[in-house]
Amino acid sequence: MSFQYIQQLPSPEEIRDEFPMKKELTELKKKRDAEIADVLTGASDKFMVIVGPCSADNEDAVCDYVSRLAKVNDKVKDKLIIVPRVYTNKPRTTGEGYKGITSQPDPEGKTDFRAGLIAMRHMQIRAIEESGLTAADEMLYPENWGYVEDILSYVAIGARSVEDQEHRMVASGFGVPAGMKNPTSGTLSVMLNSVYASQLPHSFVYRGYEVKTNGNPLSHCVLRGSQNKHGQSQPNYHYEDLSLLAYLYSERDIKNPAAIIDANHNNSGKKYKEQIRIVKEVLHSRSQNTNIRDLVKGVMIESYIEEGCQKIGEGIYGKSITDPCLGWADTERLLLDIADLV
Repeated sequence: MSFQYIQQLPSPEEIRDEFPMKKELTELKKKRDAEIADVLTGASDKFMVIVGPCSADNEDAVCDYVSRLAKVNDKVKDKLIIVPRVYTNKPRTTGEGYKGITSQPDPEGKTDFRAGLIAMRHMQIRAIEESGLTAADEMLYPENWGYVEDILSYVAIGARSVEDQEHRMVASGFGVPAGMKNPTSGTLSVMLNSVYASQLPHSFVYRGYEVKTNGNPLSHCVLRGSQNKHGQSQPNYHYEDLSLLAYLYSERDIKNPAAIIDANHNNSGKKYKEQIRIVKEVLHSRSQNTNIRDLVKGVMIESYIEEGCQKIGEGIYGKSITDPCLGWADTERLLLDIADLV
C-alpha cells in the first residue's frame, strides 16, 4: 500500500466538544454573521475589509494583531465591517513550504495533525475572545470544515480550488459567505460558475455520510488577479475589469451579485506596498460608477505587525513567513482612509 495510516483523528464533533465556543461568543458570531450577510445582500451599505496575515502561524502575534484591529474597528464601525484574516491552511504551488498550523511540526520536527487541529481551533477562539471580531479563513481541505464551522464568519475558496467539485458542493452548505476566487488563469467564467454551483442545493458523499445542502446564497466573486503563460502577473481590479464583471453577473441567474477585490497576490504582483494604491483605485472606481459601487462590497488586504516577510526560523515577531504583508502603521492608516473614502 502507498498509504500509511498513522492515527485515527478525532471527529469535528469530538474536537468541538473538547474545545467549545462559549455561549456569549456564539451569540457574538450570530450577530457578526448577520452584519456581514447584510453587506453582501445590499441590505447594508457598509464596506467589508478582510485583513490580516498571509498565514496565521503564531498564536500570540495573531491575537495581538487582531486586538489592534479591534481598536481601529471601534473608530470605523459605522462605515466598515472589519473581518480579520486568520488563515490556518496554506496552499502551496509546488507542494513544498509552510502548509499551515494544522500541519506545523513540533519542536522535534514531527507533525501531529491532532495537535494541529486543536491549535487551529484554540487560536481562532482566543482571537474572538480578545477582539470581539469573528474571522475569515480559507477552506483548503473540505473535510476540515467541521472543525471550524461554528467559529468562522467568512470562508475563501482559493484560486487553485475554485474549479473543484467538492469545494463547490461543501461551500453550498456553509451558513456563512463563500468567496470564490478567480483561478490563476484568470478565467472569469470559472469563478462565476463556481459561485452559481455553490448557490445550488446538492446531495453528495461527505465524511462517509450521504448529505444534502440547501445552497449558499452568499457565495460571491473574489478578484485576485491572474498570471499569463509566462508566469507574469495580470491584474483584474481596474475600472474596466469591474465593469466587465458587473455585466457578466447581469447575464447570469446568480443571487446577491457581489465582488471582493483581493489587493495582493497577482493584483499587486506580490508587491505588498501596492495594496494601498490598489485599494484606493478600487474605491475611486466605485465612486464613478453605480454598477461598480453596487457590485464591489469590500477588499482583501494582507497585513501583519511587521511589514514584508521572513524565512521560517528567523523568529521575528509578527512578520509573515509566507507572502510579504503591509506593516501595522500602513494598515491602520489605510483602514482609516478607507472609512473616509467610502
